[in-house]
Amino acid sequence: MFRLSSYRIALPLLMSLGLSGCITYVNSPTPETAPEPPETSDAGTSAEADAPKAPLLPSTLFPGEADELVGWRCTPAQDLVTAEGDDELRLWSALGATRLTPSVVASGSRYQNGGLSVWLKGDEALVESQRGRLDCRRDIALDALTREGHPGVMFHGRGNEPGWHVALANDVPELDLTLDYGEREMTLPYRVTTLDNGAGRVILASGQAARPFTLRIEAKACFDDMSGQPWPARVTLSLNGETYRGCGQGIAP
Repeated sequence: MFRLSSYRIALPLLMSLGLSGCITYVNSPTPETAPEPPETSDAGTSAEADAPKAPLLPSTLFPGEADELVGWRCTPAQDLVTAEGDDELRLWSALGATRLTPSVVASGSRYQNGGLSVWLKGDEALVESQRGRLDCRRDIALDALTREGHPGVMFHGRGNEPGWHVALANDVPELDLTLDYGEREMTLPYRVTTLDNGAGRVILASGQAARPFTLRIEAKACFDDMSGQPWPARVTLSLNGETYRGCGQGIAP
């Protein structure tokens, strides 16, 4: 996973980054012959309005407009994940996430947020802050998950040993769990116990007392412990006395 060093990027910098109207009838029939208006009911509309909705997740769990997530191995030892869009760079470390905006540079692409800067030059990156400098090399890249590939899902998480994955629905507070390499599948309601946009942290708990679980999602650099693929979120699932750890990504509409 993510390795820290005495040269790690400063936490404060990395975390700086969370319709009425009137109807006029022409040549209308007399009141004696006018048809009765149909009966209407707002019961259905009220029920829909009262139905629970899925929460809005912190933006730092998403790759933005980027098509891929890139993992970087740095010296001194530290691993980073980036997502480069048209007008921003999203950066995740072991401490959290931040967004940087473009800055003028002679070659490559340079992004800055206060005293933190990231200069991308092909397969190399130079990361500088008030605490020091990181020399990084591009490692594994991963295509960002899309709604087309995961319809109806706003967050997808997965892990290994044993293989499992979780999918949060994009419309209602429900999630689908697949555990033990597909041997167990379940759909469960949840409630939000913590939603911290600034820290990019969400904690969900079961909506059924008889089937308790806790799902913790944090915007931090995460690497699949088998493939090494980079992700923008760490996921921890606690269920039936077992703890499942993995990585994940928010999926925009």
